[in-house]
Amino acid sequence: MSRKIKVLIVDDSASVRNTLFQILSQDYDIEVIGTASDPYEAVSKIAENLPDVITLDIEMPRMDGLTFLGKLMKQHPIPVVVISSVAGEGSDMGIRALKLGAKEIITKPKLLNQEQLDEYSIRITDAVKAASMTERIRIKSSKIGLIENLHSNQVVQTSKSLQDPSFYSEKIILIGASTGGTEVISRILKNIRTDLPGILIVQHMPGEFTRAFANRLNTECKLNVKEAEQGDVIQRGYVYIANGFSHLHLIKADGQYKCKLEMGPLVNRHRPSVDVLFRSAVTFPGKNISAILLTGMGADGAKGMLELQQSGAMTFAQDEKSSVIFGMPKEAIKLNAARMIGSPEELINWLNTSF
Repeated sequence: MSRKIKVLIVDDSASVRNTLFQILSQDYDIEVIGTASDPYEAVSKIAENLPDVITLDIEMPRMDGLTFLGKLMKQHPIPVVVISSVAGEGSDMGIRALKLGAKEIITKPKLLNQEQLDEYSIRITDAVKAASMTERIRIKSSKIGLIENLHSNQVVQTSKSLQDPSFYSEKIILIGASTGGTEVISRILKNIRTDLPGILIVQHMPGEFTRAFANRLNTECKLNVKEAEQGDVIQRGYVYIANGFSHLHLIKADGQYKCKLEMGPLVNRHRPSVDVLFRSAVTFPGKNISAILLTGMGADGAKGMLELQQSGAMTFAQDEKSSVIFGMPKEAIKLNAARMIGSPEELINWLNTSF
């Protein structure tokens, strides 16, 4: 990076501010330019020295974090990483933070040992770096969202179907995403047919939040969306969101594709990892697998996508113009792992016409 990422820490807990300061200051690419105990103090600090990224707690005195986030996005849209215990408990808080414009959400962990501290340090520094790379205002995405809202009735089915447990999926669609992925995934699922093959999704997100994310998608779209559980049989018309605490594998047992959850070390600095999901499908016939890599920082999923492509699977990478962060798909494209490159709208069209 050409210059350090300037970060302002906003949290009412002095111990949390100190911990975050220590973690972020250890990274060469990051400079903590200040801390604030509440939004009012944060405003003063922003006026003195404009940060590139703000880390923000939700529960604070004088003004809560969500109120501050909403005002900030309207007046001065600085990338924000929400770090809060509340976001992990209630889904509502986390969902509202994302909808208000937060780039990343991280829960405050209980640091019981050095391994947990090391993992948390990786998550927070990566989240800050990813947030710093996002555009502050994405006019194109806003226009696309408006158009989709006006034409949402174009989806073929008009009501959510209750699938028979025997509605087994012979083909599988795999999707991986990170920063910027939550809204792209929502856009895709709201505009595709409800009779498509089963979809497995790894979205880099804290484990306390993935079930809430799945529930949100289930209410927004006509597909059946759930957080993946151990042994789930993959059915057509269903979407399985990876549990944020575990890696998600695609396995075949008793003649059926199923979900397998497995704890393990971080892979590409993530758990769940897109590469883990993609590589778990390499042993299956390529004609049955489609792999999609969306916006996100880093290279998670790129090598796994290459292995899938070499096995005969159809592979799609999001293009640079439509990506919030052109990292993961870029790395896949560099490896010639993507048979197709395009926007979410082109992906929607392909999904609706190819199965």
